This record gives sequence, C-alpha cells and structure tokens, in this order.
Amino acid sequence: MNLSKEKKEARILFSKKRKEYIFLEEKLIIFQVKNLIASLLKKHDSENIIGIYWPLKYEVDLRSLKDLPGLSLALPASNQKGEITYHRWTNKPLIKDAYGILSPLDEPALHPNQIRLLIVPALAIDHNGTRLGYGGGCFDRLRSKAKWKSIEALVIVPSVCISSSFLPKDKWDIPFDGWINEKEVFKIHK
Repeated sequence: MNLSKEKKEARILFSKKRKEYIFLEEKLIIFQVKNLIASLLKKHDSENIIGIYWPLKYEVDLRSLKDLPGLSLALPASNQKGEITYHRWTNKPLIKDAYGILSPLDEPALHPNQIRLLIVPALAIDHNGTRLGYGGGCFDRLRSKAKWKSIEALVIVPSVCISSSFLPKDKWDIPFDGWINEKEVFKIHK
C-alpha cells in the first residue's frame, strides 16, 4: 500500500473516532488545557502568548481561553502557498485567510520567540509524535524552520485518537512534542 493511501485511510478512521468522542470529551480536554496554561503562567512573569487555532468542525473549541487573565492568544493564518503565520488575537474583527479560516490578519505576524506554546488540532497522533492532520502540510512547513520547531507544540485529540501503532509518515512530517486529551497532558521524551 502506498503512503498516500495509508494516510487517506487513517484520516477516515480517525475522523470517525474524533467525531464520535469529541463532544463527550471536549470539556475535559479544555480543563486539561487550562491547567497546563495555569502552570505556565505561574512560571513566568513576562507576557505569555499561546498559539491556538480557530476551530473547524469536530475540533475542540479553545476560544474561551481568550478570557483568561494574563494570557494572550495568537491564531494562525495560512497563505495561498500553505505557509502559516501567527498573529495576536485582539478584539479587532477577524478576516478569512487563504483557506477561509478566521484569523487576525490585521495584526502583524509574530516572531517565534514571542510565542510560548503551540496548541494544534489533529485527527490523531502516535507515541512518536507523528501527527495526522488534514493533509495540507501547513504545520510541517512552519515547524521545518528551526526557530518554530524550538517552540513546544502539542496536539489536541481525544484519547481514542492516540494511535497505538505508528501512523503513516512522510519524510517532511515533523513530530510534535506530545498531546493534550481528556486524561492528561502527555509530553514525549526525545
């Protein structure tokens, strides 16, 4: 079987699993995210910018984090080439990016050293940190740059979407640092 077909089949399988479980587990996952952020806020006095995402269908909705004191959020924006930039999420109206996803494109792009943590949606992840996304490669392109790769990056998935076997992986797939699910924040030791 070729890798492209393997990924397509895995996307179908884990899309179904995520769709089935996400609404049952979403509140618990958000609780885990808030606990992680609270621990990060205690450790540093400087501004804390966390990169999250604008939720698509069946993704955990983290937009309520915007109300947490002492925290600034950034949202990604993709261009026509599938390249991502992160922009501080302010109270200005959001604009659709190249994929039609709302983003604060009126704000300047942030530098990697301004962002403390990236939280990224996923269909699945395995114990090596291989993320199964939607196939656009946007996060891999971003994280192929050393400064962006140095930022801790965790995926959001319900526990049923943590694959016990290796997920199909292309040479450009960059492993993530762990995941957040309804039970835990798990960091992969590399």
